[in-house]
Amino acid sequence: AAARALRPVYDASGGRDGFVSIEVAPTLAYDTEGTVRDAHRLRGEVGEPNVMIKVPGTPEGLPAITQLISESINVNVTLIFSLDAYRRVMDAYIAGCKALVQRGQERGIWGGPAASGASFLVSRVDTAVDGALEKSGADPALRGKAAVANARAAYALFQERFSRDDFTPMMRHGIAVQRPLWASTSTKNPAYPDTLHIDNLIGPDSVNTMPPDTLQATLDHGVSALTLEGTEQEANATLAALKEAGVDMDAVTDKLLSDGVDAFAGSYRQLLESIEAKCGLLAQARS
Repeated sequence: AAARALRPVYDASGGRDGFVSIEVAPTLAYDTEGTVRDAHRLRGEVGEPNVMIKVPGTPEGLPAITQLISESINVNVTLIFSLDAYRRVMDAYIAGCKALVQRGQERGIWGGPAASGASFLVSRVDTAVDGALEKSGADPALRGKAAVANARAAYALFQERFSRDDFTPMMRHGIAVQRPLWASTSTKNPAYPDTLHIDNLIGPDSVNTMPPDTLQATLDHGVSALTLEGTEQEANATLAALKEAGVDMDAVTDKLLSDGVDAFAGSYRQLLESIEAKCGLLAQARS
């Protein structure tokens, strides 16, 4: 129903906007073949061109991303926290695009390019890093800086990666960049501005998903300016200062990924258990 509601946006934008994400079962985060099978199932069940299959950016998710993109299946890569993981996600997408173009050239079969987003989870980084800074007694001025710096460094990687010679020729075939998507952008710490992760992450080809309260705050008093361009040096300086303060960003982001997978899988299992229990009650009521 959501895909149908947004279909006019999809059509009017030439297939660039108006997407709806639906995720593969989170219990498959470490199962490449299972992820691909579930993606095919979901795409078939929804049956709309503007559905985007959400795949976790785990090591096992990367080959699934490549395969699905090569089959013209739209993919939203989720649970990206680290810069190294983001590099691998972009490479997986580009590998899928290359396979898609090659298949079209060899077989004369062109299913059309697949759209993709790479979802960086933002606010959770601040929560984790701020906790580490508080425990270590580091400079309080560094708190609330990690998430924006991490995302801005990622945006610089995005600009560099998609301007390389191995990607730009594919744009002639209608292949688009994999847009960075800022997710989990509500501010968790009430001491910080409620549009912190919106105002500081505005730039071409980027996407920001906002919960309703954050969206309303942005409409009310958010900025409207390009705030991502030219921020790489400042972002890297902040990340360097965090490292000097004893923050191991690799350890932080590794734990965030593991915890994120566990949380998604736990919620998914709870949902299934709730549905099963309700089905049981309905069955008893009928008998």
